[in-house]
Amino acid sequence: MNPSYDEILKANSLRGNEIKKTPLIHSPTFSDLTKSDVYLKAEFRQKTGSFKIRGAYYKIKSLSDEEKKHGVVAASAGNHAQGVAFASSLEKIPCTIVMPKNASPAKVAATKGYGANVILEGINYDESSAKAKEIAQKSGATMIHAFDDPQIMAAQGVIGLEILDDLPDVDEVYLPIGGGGLAAGILIAIKEKNPHIKVVGIQSRSFPSMYESLKKGSITASGGARTIADGISVKIPGQLTFAIIRELIDKIVLVDDTEITKAMFLLMERMKFVVEPAGAASLAYLISKKPAPGKKVVVILAGGNVDMYLLGQIVDKGLAAMGRLLKLSILLPDRPGAFKEIVDEITLANANIVEVVHDRLSSNINAGSAGVTLSLETQGKEQADLLIEALQKKNIQFTLMT
Repeated sequence: MNPSYDEILKANSLRGNEIKKTPLIHSPTFSDLTKSDVYLKAEFRQKTGSFKIRGAYYKIKSLSDEEKKHGVVAASAGNHAQGVAFASSLEKIPCTIVMPKNASPAKVAATKGYGANVILEGINYDESSAKAKEIAQKSGATMIHAFDDPQIMAAQGVIGLEILDDLPDVDEVYLPIGGGGLAAGILIAIKEKNPHIKVVGIQSRSFPSMYESLKKGSITASGGARTIADGISVKIPGQLTFAIIRELIDKIVLVDDTEITKAMFLLMERMKFVVEPAGAASLAYLISKKPAPGKKVVVILAGGNVDMYLLGQIVDKGLAAMGRLLKLSILLPDRPGAFKEIVDEITLANANIVEVVHDRLSSNINAGSAGVTLSLETQGKEQADLLIEALQKKNIQFTLMT
C-alpha cells in the first residue's frame, strides 16, 4: 500500500517536539557556482543528524501496545539505525540494530549510545537486512524497514511540505536516493501540491540501483563498488518506493566520489556545514553539471554523520583538487645545499611547506641520493602550476603525487 498525501499530513501533525522543522538556507556561494538560485534544506541539523529520524519516529509511534512489547529490529549503515534507536528510547521499547561490519565506528557508537543492541553482520545494507529479518521472525519484533514502508515514506514526505511552506515558488528539488524512501515521500507531497515542480534524484555511480531499475522498467540489483557514500549504498530498491518513483520522478542522475568530495569540502569551507557523503550527493551533481541555470532550486542535505577520519581525508583531497595542496616526491643528490635549492624555489613561489619526509633508505633510492616528499600549501592552481614550471626549468627530478 502506498502512502497517501493525507498520511503525510498526519505524520506532520504527530511529530511532536522531537522532530524539528529544519531550516531552508539560501546560499549566495552555491548560487554563484551553479548559476541557479540555491536553497539548502538542512536535514543534517535534525535530531540524530539525519532525516531518518522522521520516518523511524512516526513508525514506532504508530505501533500497537502489543507490538511495542516485542520491540523492534532494523538494518542500517548508520542513520536509520540512530533514528530507530532514538525513537525506541523515547518509547522505552527493546531495540536491535543490525549494521554492516564496515559501518562507520562513529555511527555504531552513536547507535549504542541511544540504547540499542547492535549486531554487526554483512558488508552492506542488503546483507544486514537479511539478518534483521531473521531476527524479527524468531523474536516477534517488528521490522522497521529503512525505506520500503508506507509510514516511513509518509514521514519523510513531511520534508516536501516544509519546502513548499518556506519556498512555494521553487522550480526544482534535488535529493539523494538509496532505497528511495526519502524520494518517494517527497514526490507524493510535492507533486500533490504542484506537479510542475521538477524533482531530480541523485545516486552514487557505484550503487545505481534505482537508476538502472527505471531504465529497465523493473527492480534490478545493481552496484557494489567501493564508495564513500555509504548512506545511499543500496543494491536493491524497495518495491513500494520503485513504483512511486517510476510514476512521479522527473529524472535520476549519477555522481561519483570525486564530485561528492568536492561538494563536502565546499560546504565545510564556504558554509561551515559538515555534511556526510550521501547527504552531499545532490549538491555534488548541481555543482558539477550546473543543470538549472536561472532556476530557484532546493538541494536536500540529507545527513551530517561523517566519520572523523574520512573528514580529514576530505579536507586534504578537497585542497588537492583545487590546487591548494601540492604533494611532490623529489629525488636529490645527497649533498649539502641540494635541498636548499628546492626550498628557495618554494619561497620564490610564495608557497608554504606543510610537511617534509626525508628518505635515504628505501630500496628504490640509489646510494648517493635522497628522497624527499613535500606537502605544500598554495593559494590555488595557478600558483601551483608556476611552482611546477620553475622546478622543471631547474631540471629537478620530481613526481607529482596530487
